[in-house]
Amino acid sequence: MRRTSPDLRTSAAGQPAAIYCRISQADDDDQTGVDRQERICREIAERRGFVINPDHVYVDNSRSAWSRRRKRPGWDQLLEEARNRGFQHIIAYHPDRLMRQPRDLEELLQVSDDHAITLHGEANRRDLSDPDDRFILRIEVAHACRSSDDTSRRLKSAMKDRAQEGKPQGGVRRFGYEPGGMTIVEAEAEIVREVFDRYLKGEGPSPIARDLHQRGIETANGKEWNAGTVRALLDSRHVAGIRMHQGEEVGRGAWPAIIDPGTWEEARTRREYRAAAHQESRSKAPQRFYLLRGLVMCSRCGTLMSGTAKQNGPAYQCNRRNRNGDQKCVRSIRAESLEDFVRDAAIELLGKLRVDGRLAASNLADETAEAVEADQQQLAELNEMWTAKEISTAEFRKMRKEIQARIAKAQRKVVVRPMVLLDGLTGAGARQAWFAEEMTDERRNAVLRFLFSGVVIDEPTKYGRYMDWERIRIEQNPL
Repeated sequence: MRRTSPDLRTSAAGQPAAIYCRISQADDDDQTGVDRQERICREIAERRGFVINPDHVYVDNSRSAWSRRRKRPGWDQLLEEARNRGFQHIIAYHPDRLMRQPRDLEELLQVSDDHAITLHGEANRRDLSDPDDRFILRIEVAHACRSSDDTSRRLKSAMKDRAQEGKPQGGVRRFGYEPGGMTIVEAEAEIVREVFDRYLKGEGPSPIARDLHQRGIETANGKEWNAGTVRALLDSRHVAGIRMHQGEEVGRGAWPAIIDPGTWEEARTRREYRAAAHQESRSKAPQRFYLLRGLVMCSRCGTLMSGTAKQNGPAYQCNRRNRNGDQKCVRSIRAESLEDFVRDAAIELLGKLRVDGRLAASNLADETAEAVEADQQQLAELNEMWTAKEISTAEFRKMRKEIQARIAKAQRKVVVRPMVLLDGLTGAGARQAWFAEEMTDERRNAVLRFLFSGVVIDEPTKYGRYMDWERIRIEQNPL
């Protein structure tokens, strides 16, 4: 370590210098605050006779120098002003305040090659044009980078362990829970249940948010409700007690759920459907509301049949109608006749149901349960193979995605589904309730999707102007 000589202090006196201070949010070996860093740097400047322009004090508070994607405005301004010859000296509490990535050092060295920059610290001075000082700096920055890599690895490991233990993620307080996410705030939990209930009955996020605002109810951070915050609540897996890690579901959380998983899954399905319908409405204004959208399927192709306006009236037509060759399919069926047929089947089923407020559930068949268990075992073995580096990450992700999709498909058969959608629609008054003025098409569609998993359309066995009812197969959901 080279000490600054008296001659150097004399020759540098009166020259302009810049100060750079930084501290990150994550713990590292030194968490000296930026205010203290600046005080120490000004003492260094005073001892060496530098002149500090107030505009040449650069601070990055709560900014990481290790993250390759995190922006550092102070660092960028420092380099820009150095390129403009605003100063020839940079003072930092320690080099790792400036740089924790080798590429940042190389960028600074490039500036120094053009403008002869000298770096000063608490107990040393580095001439960036001196090969020995450059060598030592490269070692120091590489060590700082390794230290940050180790810290990142420990944090990621701790976060993974926390996820596997079902502990909640950190961050801001979630609506319905006290800080920490482990204890329910009952008054807010009632609002959460109300939002899910109203949404599943067909009410949109905007009117729900407007009503909450009018009632003086605020979000967890004290702001007004809007359509976006209502959607965020509906998407929140925390309220359903579902633990996520790196975008994947890892299991049940250790905290109490406000919403049962079946209700959350039903709302999620509804959200996805409405998002797709909204996107479609933006691309082309619909001529009419197609009551069976998301339900009608072509038995030949296994794909959905969407509502479309044809010359002889509205119809449901296979989505492969624009394909070429063998994949092209023009199967269609008249919309009004099909909708009346399915509607009558739904009303008949609703008239036979007696809803007592309990949840509907289904049980896995033995062979399905065995298949799920085998898939889960295969998933564990796949993880072991990847950990042992027997397969590449790309192969691991591809195979894991396929297995998880099979498991999710099987588990959907046993999800507990909420009966709230059927409130007031069952029993002897089912037909009257179905055609009631307050009953919206959105809710009718939601009820049909709840009752039926699909309306499958086969190839007609007879042609003409009369409807071939035998080509329609309605598949009922377990209730």
